[in-house]
Amino acid sequence: MTPSALHTRRSVLTGAFTLAATTALPLASAGRAYSATGPDVIACATWGARAPSEPVVVLANRPERIIVHHTATANVTDYSRQRAFALARAIQTYHMDAQGWIDTGQHFTISRGAFVLEGRHNSLTELRTGTRQVRAAHCIGQNTISIGIENEGTYTSQAPPAAQFAMLTDLCAHICDQYNLPASEIYGHRDFNATSCPGDHLYALLPALRNNVAARLNTPVPNPQAHTKPDPLGDLLRDASDQPNTAYTEYLPANLLP
Repeated sequence: MTPSALHTRRSVLTGAFTLAATTALPLASAGRAYSATGPDVIACATWGARAPSEPVVVLANRPERIIVHHTATANVTDYSRQRAFALARAIQTYHMDAQGWIDTGQHFTISRGAFVLEGRHNSLTELRTGTRQVRAAHCIGQNTISIGIENEGTYTSQAPPAAQFAMLTDLCAHICDQYNLPASEIYGHRDFNATSCPGDHLYALLPALRNNVAARLNTPVPNPQAHTKPDPLGDLLRDASDQPNTAYTEYLPANLLP
């Protein structure tokens, strides 16, 4: 398979970014108790989502992993609920109108203000039941066996806000608990597709994220040497629908967000 065949809705960003160990985000969430109810997730109806263009497919299987993304939008200082709603609507508009998808591609989005929003319709309902998942369009080869989480911002040369990272820990812990996933099954988009996503800085924080989630759930800390990405080719054969029709960049067009 050629590298171009693995591109999804993010193109490879040029340039290299050097990461030192001292740049890691403080683990603000490490001491917080885990709540089985999970974080408050704002449903599609609340943030003003459009109806999907066709019925969303609910699969009988549970997901096998979580895949972390960044939106590659501006690192805004507007942390309001209104900004989070505007972001969710802009993402859905872009995915449906520009990419031709049936709905938002990812299952959940976390704003820089640490608001969690449902992305694709029915994702929240299925997470609450913990037995099935919604077919998505966030990572080629993984859309029928993974949960996709978008994090607002561009994390190639900056780390996410502490509150956002703490909320990512909360959400991942809840997903792992609901679907009986080990913390070792948390990956970055670049582990599967030819992309810079979720940015060098956020990607470098994934080992800490796994450790935080494991600690929150009181499960063994993942062994870094044992953390290898699975072969996505089997799922790729089942993943032909709801894929982007054209290559496109890692950011939303400026006119979609205020």
